[in-house]
Amino acid sequence: MTANLYQPIRGEIVEVIEESPTIKSFVIVPEGAFKFDTGQFVELTLPGEGEAPFTPSSSPAVTDQMEITIMKAGRVTAQLHACQKGQLVAIRGPYGKGYPVDEFVGKQVYIVGGGVGLAPIRSLFLTLVDRIDDFPSVVCRFGARTPEDFIYKATLFGQWPQLNGVDIKLTVDHANGNWDGNVGVVTSILDPTDVDVKNAVAVVCGPPIMMKFATINLLEYGFDPSQIYLSMEKNMSCGVGKCGHCMLGKYYVCKDGPVFTYAQVHKYSNMWE
Repeated sequence: MTANLYQPIRGEIVEVIEESPTIKSFVIVPEGAFKFDTGQFVELTLPGEGEAPFTPSSSPAVTDQMEITIMKAGRVTAQLHACQKGQLVAIRGPYGKGYPVDEFVGKQVYIVGGGVGLAPIRSLFLTLVDRIDDFPSVVCRFGARTPEDFIYKATLFGQWPQLNGVDIKLTVDHANGNWDGNVGVVTSILDPTDVDVKNAVAVVCGPPIMMKFATINLLEYGFDPSQIYLSMEKNMSCGVGKCGHCMLGKYYVCKDGPVFTYAQVHKYSNMWE
């Protein structure tokens, strides 16, 4: 990992995984060991095209490669989606503040996610699973627009629900003939009895409207604002608090987040925009 905050290091895409019609995961091998904390983000550069911030979706315990999951949503992400195995890229970072996992020890972890928001959640989930004995349970409630829009299908439908200490429920906004699970937005599978609220923390990541209403539900269940962690990733650009694009009240999301408690940011009316 480079000591120069602004200097990227080179990397190579060694695998491209089709996650959904609009989302791909890229396995990148950096030129040297690269360390990050779960929830932190990196700036990924495609030479000649530009850069954009992304939260790694892989486990921080793996330092010789990382996975970055990207939704095709703009010019740079479209160019990244066109990349194939062997493409050279660059990475700078890591930046920001991630999830304070050590503070979760001894508590149930209630994770609510949707869409490409499962990318930073996957990194957190893998971190929690590595230390599963530290937590009474890891309860996950995930949603997607359709069954095809779920990412990480192989593990989400296979290995993860079988893990000891893990409780996963899924829902889709719109079902097809092969789906026999819940149909509805992710809040439709939230329940105040899912965890012991007094001894739990909640993590929410996904589209802004989903985060808003999931947070409202959690507050109604009795979660204190300090128990709810939000991955905001709002309008980040430079990554180092210089451009001002990501200002949220008194905070720079890139420097002070992207992980915040609801207690920190609830006063800012533009937090869900």
